[in-house]
Amino acid sequence: MKASDGFFFRTGGTPRGFTLLETLVALSVLAIALVVVLQLFSGGLKAGKASDDYTRAVFHGREKMEEILLVAPLEAGIMEGYCDGKYRWQTEVAPIELPEEEAQVLPFRMMEITVRIFWSQGIRDKRFELHTTKTLEKEPATA
Repeated sequence: MKASDGFFFRTGGTPRGFTLLETLVALSVLAIALVVVLQLFSGGLKAGKASDDYTRAVFHGREKMEEILLVAPLEAGIMEGYCDGKYRWQTEVAPIELPEEEAQVLPFRMMEITVRIFWSQGIRDKRFELHTTKTLEKEPATA
């Protein structure tokens, strides 16, 4: 039976609508869905920040590596420093030991270069490493 104002009436004559239980269930489902969406958004922001930190670490590491490769008298040793206030770098230059027979025959010597970048991300410490090898002229033998 339809009333003139557009509402349907039950046999008892009361207007149909949502019960309190139906409203609570709908609000609960909506709240759960909203929490899941907000957690996904938060996870995306954290992943974006982590990606930005790694990208900056790579740029700083490449910059330090290029600085070392341009140094004319490359000497073995370890150097450390800071960049951007957040990142700490450490470089290590070490000669590569070749077998005695090869070292006498080859007209060059080789150095291994390692650049490490350290930074903190929340409660975790992160680290990124770059490695390369540089060939140098053999030093003249001293008598």
